[in-house]
Amino acid sequence: MLQLKTAGFKALGNLRSSRDFPTGWLDMDDLNLKADNTVSRFLEERFAASQKLGGGFLAVELLDRAVRTSDSEHMDRLNLPESERLELVKALDRQNIMMHLYPRYVDILLPLINEVAEHKKREVRVLELASGAGGLALALAEEVRHNKMDVRITGSDIVPAYIEQGNLQTTKNNLPLSFRLLNAFNLQELDNGEFDLVVMSQSLHHFTPGQLAVIIAQCSRLTKTAFVGIDGYRSLLLTGGVPLIASLQGIGSFTLDGLTSARKFYSELELDIIAELATGKRNHTVSCSWPLSVLTVRF
Repeated sequence: MLQLKTAGFKALGNLRSSRDFPTGWLDMDDLNLKADNTVSRFLEERFAASQKLGGGFLAVELLDRAVRTSDSEHMDRLNLPESERLELVKALDRQNIMMHLYPRYVDILLPLINEVAEHKKREVRVLELASGAGGLALALAEEVRHNKMDVRITGSDIVPAYIEQGNLQTTKNNLPLSFRLLNAFNLQELDNGEFDLVVMSQSLHHFTPGQLAVIIAQCSRLTKTAFVGIDGYRSLLLTGGVPLIASLQGIGSFTLDGLTSARKFYSELELDIIAELATGKRNHTVSCSWPLSVLTVRF
């Protein structure tokens, strides 16, 4: 309901025809600014298009505006103790396991991993950015070990407690996986082509359009295959459903984070715009099917 594709396509067409859709950038700071401004301009154009369409189109646009927020999740607060931050991430892992989400994410990634394996004829190297305590990385590592696939996985995050927790689980289960401290905004310490596939799951909405565009643009240097971003589907159902499910764990801050996250999920066209700005090309696909949005950018 909150995808607003009819008004969105009209708005995007208006941006292109008026040349308000930038086709290039000078550096990462410039990209960050242009992506933020372009998505903001798109939302304003979409509002104007909804007004012209009238009726139900405007009603849904107003609902989207009421739902949308730029507030940060509790777990992203800089002054939050690492121990509390870790407990919130563990709660998210428990929720994902309960909802059987990790097997779905693994199924999304396996075709790309197999594609690289067939083409390169060597170990496939996968990097997950903003991996938290490593729920997806651990699930993927379990799968490739079970199927005796030649895959090496690296999880990463900026929070040291997440890295420690992830490596503890890796050692305990003897998995083809390691975790390292890494800032997703600054990937300069990584070598060109160091990985075959870069993944982000359930964290796209934690970043502004400009920040997400910068991450994708940097990934074009790290891999010549693809960046895959997996997140929640922007919809009214998930806006109510995510915090409802989160509340089952009885953690107030986690429930509030669920509501904030669902309000921040990107629509299909927003992800489409961000990817095109980051790469300067239309070499990506956005597959939005409830309850997931999957952005695949080919390099």
